[in-house]
Amino acid sequence: MDKWPKEIEKLASKINAAGGQLYLVGGAVRDILMGREVKDWDFTTNLEPQQILSIFPKNSFYNNIYGMVGVVLGDKTVFEVTTFRTDYGYSDSRHPDVVNWGKTIEEDLARRDFTINAMAYRLTVNSYELRVDREKVIDLYGGIGDLDNKIVRAVGEPDKRFGEDALRMLRAIRIASELGFVIEEKTFDSIVRNALNLGNVSGERIKTEFWRILLSPTPVDAVKLLKNSGLLEVFIPELMLAVGVKQKGHHIDDVWNHLLKTLAGCQSQHPITRLACLLHDVAKPMVMKGEGEARTFHNHEVVGARVAMKVAERLKLSKVEREMLFRLVRWHMFTASELQTDRAVRRIIRNVTPEYLQELVAMRRADRVGSGAKETSWRWELLKKRFDEVQKQPFGVKDLKVDGHDVMKILKIKPGRRVGEILDKLFAQVEEDPKLNEREALLKKIEKMI
Repeated sequence: MDKWPKEIEKLASKINAAGGQLYLVGGAVRDILMGREVKDWDFTTNLEPQQILSIFPKNSFYNNIYGMVGVVLGDKTVFEVTTFRTDYGYSDSRHPDVVNWGKTIEEDLARRDFTINAMAYRLTVNSYELRVDREKVIDLYGGIGDLDNKIVRAVGEPDKRFGEDALRMLRAIRIASELGFVIEEKTFDSIVRNALNLGNVSGERIKTEFWRILLSPTPVDAVKLLKNSGLLEVFIPELMLAVGVKQKGHHIDDVWNHLLKTLAGCQSQHPITRLACLLHDVAKPMVMKGEGEARTFHNHEVVGARVAMKVAERLKLSKVEREMLFRLVRWHMFTASELQTDRAVRRIIRNVTPEYLQELVAMRRADRVGSGAKETSWRWELLKKRFDEVQKQPFGVKDLKVDGHDVMKILKIKPGRRVGEILDKLFAQVEEDPKLNEREALLKKIEKMI
């Protein structure tokens, strides 16, 4: 990065002019040193919130007790400027019981989570015009060295850091997954010791980190870390039942490894689809009967959809997210055959809904790859083509070229059950032969129903 964004120039200039110190901190410093795009510009200062508000009286806001002031600059970009602080006591494993304003940047960095996030770079009058100089980075905990060695390490004592906020354990795995880093041994050992404390964290916060894990470049490695650390058992314990459960037929892996390979093969960038890939066979251990080649998993998709809803509840998914997850898991089992009728193909689409059809296709592709099969086949390609074709045909009563008003007018009847029954009969005929969906022809059919 050759130059700071112009909004930061204004931020730095005004705070410096007021006698304040301004530091770029956290992930922003880390990302610049790595040559990555900075998505979150976070700053810290020795000025207290009211002082910052007075510098930016018309475009700043403050509505928390943690010293973070939002400053709105340029194209409505919000920059977070937080007063140096020291924290004491985390009785709820999330929020500090006591927050005091700090006096130095050193005090502020001591409370941060990981060494690669505990670096700061002071912005003086002209520093925003320069690259970040590694020699001038304030690095009290070896963050630059850990960046170079691709290590995620807790600042100070790991147990203390994770005791302050249990979500940091999940965040460590997320950062490692996004950056391709490894977790330092003592830090990981601490996660194992403290894993159960993740249960004190809200589902919404877990979901935010888990979504980023699922969408990271190496989600499978991350899920393995979640399992080995004990964190996965806290929020999706059902997946642990899949470990070691052998399958039959074309499957070459146990259920657990098949789920991982399906996730690895998922090309969709939708977190719900990736979660569905991880959960689609989660109920196989619950419905399993028999041994060896005689083993069956009947109705695993039905039970699996129910399990998925339990996971959705824990993660506090929205109503729309729950519906999508349910449909993908519930209807992931379908046949790809050249003998299928248009009605059968339409049934598949209705079950998952046209809105989620392409996500189902992406999931089915991942399932094939995760089973050791070829990515595609002529039958599968034919079915995808037919998915497109049948959607051009009438899909329901609402697609008929006539409606209830036509029925009531011709038959001189009032609204009621009979209107719906007639429309259903008309659609049943049109579904068999879409060419019958012509208005004049349907009007004549209605006349004959007198």
